[in-house]
Amino acid sequence: MTAQVSSQVTRDIDATQNEVLAQVRNQIGHLTLNRPAGLNAITLNMVRCLQQQLDAWADDPQVHAVVLRGAGEKAFCAGGDIRTLYDSFKNGQTLHQEFFVEEYALDLAIHHYPKPVLALMDGFVLGGGMGLVQGADLRVVTERSRLAMPEVAIGYFPDVGGSYFLPRIPGELGIYLGVSGVQIRAADALYCGLADWYLESDKLAVLDQRLDSLQWHDTPLKDLQGLLATLAVQQLPDAPLHALRPAIDHFFALPDVPSIVEQLREVTVADSHEWALSTATLLESRSPLAMGVTLEMLRRGRHLSLEACFALELHLDRQWFERGDLIEGVRALLIDKDKTPRWNPPTLHALDGEQVASFFCGFDTSGS
Repeated sequence: MTAQVSSQVTRDIDATQNEVLAQVRNQIGHLTLNRPAGLNAITLNMVRCLQQQLDAWADDPQVHAVVLRGAGEKAFCAGGDIRTLYDSFKNGQTLHQEFFVEEYALDLAIHHYPKPVLALMDGFVLGGGMGLVQGADLRVVTERSRLAMPEVAIGYFPDVGGSYFLPRIPGELGIYLGVSGVQIRAADALYCGLADWYLESDKLAVLDQRLDSLQWHDTPLKDLQGLLATLAVQQLPDAPLHALRPAIDHFFALPDVPSIVEQLREVTVADSHEWALSTATLLESRSPLAMGVTLEMLRRGRHLSLEACFALELHLDRQWFERGDLIEGVRALLIDKDKTPRWNPPTLHALDGEQVASFFCGFDTSGS
């Protein structure tokens, strides 16, 4: 029995080392999420490997900075490996509980990391991928980048620090992104402050070459910023959300999700009409409970510290697998793929404010 356990652990470690590649070049620690076939979706083993490597480099005087990237051209990270968490819950196991505790600890560690972190956000950056990059000092997007917190589509809420970084986007843009789950591209990512630099994907190899020959001075962060300034830009024209900002600020400041949808349906102004109707239709396809809880969580998160936001998300997590819509959402969209989730409640009109409020009962914000 012991031998079997030991050999399994060894296999897990071997697999993990392949799923996260670590290399030091020119005093820069390079971490690559290496599950390209799975769009680099992050597993608990990957979380542990990333944490272990970051801890080691934090104390290593020979490492001046860290670069985070995803293998392949399709994704930096398309989120957490939600199918595995679904299976854990269905089998009466606790993997899903361990995963969120350790994933959030990793995300928080990146926010507080003592050395500069450069995140290369090429391709999809969804959910758990956003959790890894939003604490980075330098966040680079490309023309292939697609950023989103799409959790409401599977009956979940935008976690991994989303309750902190989304409501701190100007106006109601972050509320809109969290409640709707829409994807944005590079120009909007820069406009929202979810990215810092834009670099064409065909220049990523040049960036790597420059990193390998970078001359270090007194401040590694300034050295990296100086390098990026020679290759990348910090603004792009024609961010779609810039034009939509007045409408978004109006609708997503309304008291609740049913009110938002109702008023979106009543828009008759020509330049907002199509967006308003398509947004209302999108919201009506999402989990009413997930959107209601997300709206309340984001509004609370505006006034909480980063640590308190992660604590709030864990508070919701501990209830969500039993009481939320995630298991049904995963079943409908990933398991059976019938794409007809039976949300509870089934419609926004049936959404009860007390049901939403009940998820926040017992959460203590005194430490924030």
